[in-house]
Amino acid sequence: MSVTAPSATDSLRLDGLGIGDLAEINLEVDPGEVHCLSGPSGSGKSRLLRAVADLEPHGGEVWLGSQAQSSLPGHEWRARVMLVPAESHWWADSVAEHFSDAAPADLEALGFGLEVLGWQVSRLSSGEKQRLALLRAVSREPAALLLDEPTANLDDATTRRVEAWLVARIRERGWPVIWVAHDRSQIERVARRHLWIHAGRLVEEEQGAWT
Repeated sequence: MSVTAPSATDSLRLDGLGIGDLAEINLEVDPGEVHCLSGPSGSGKSRLLRAVADLEPHGGEVWLGSQAQSSLPGHEWRARVMLVPAESHWWADSVAEHFSDAAPADLEALGFGLEVLGWQVSRLSSGEKQRLALLRAVSREPAALLLDEPTANLDDATTRRVEAWLVARIRERGWPVIWVAHDRSQIERVARRHLWIHAGRLVEEEQGAWT
């Protein structure tokens, strides 16, 4: 069977997705849009992202444009629908070994110089790892992004800096994005929609109703 690569302007659609206590999750994220996802600890936010990334068995189907998740091997799907987990994974000693390409302008936008590529991963702080994991994902040119609290380890000033860079890339590339976030101010800045997990369902939160 031939597989057509989705374009960078395809929507991401969850069709009856079910995992754990979550059931019949339906959601469509248009190109260049960010939908923020919130919910209590243990409500299933991270598991939902892992299901969308085809990292856990689940019910229903996920679509990227006309391409079904079930029609592709997992590694191919994850190259297109890329998850940036809350705790990033590093498998080599140096930063440079994790990048095939890192534009100097992007490094600068995230507060780094080119010398960071020569650093050992062991010397990175949690915030540095988080910023570099985002850059690593973006530099691989996916077709959609799944972000699990991507600025949780950053101070306010660095959070704003990362947001500005990341949202600009999302809009420029036309990526549909599901972004787990809890900070009301951040959600107001980056999100087209804000969704809350309640009793195993997604409900849309209206501005002013967030706790």
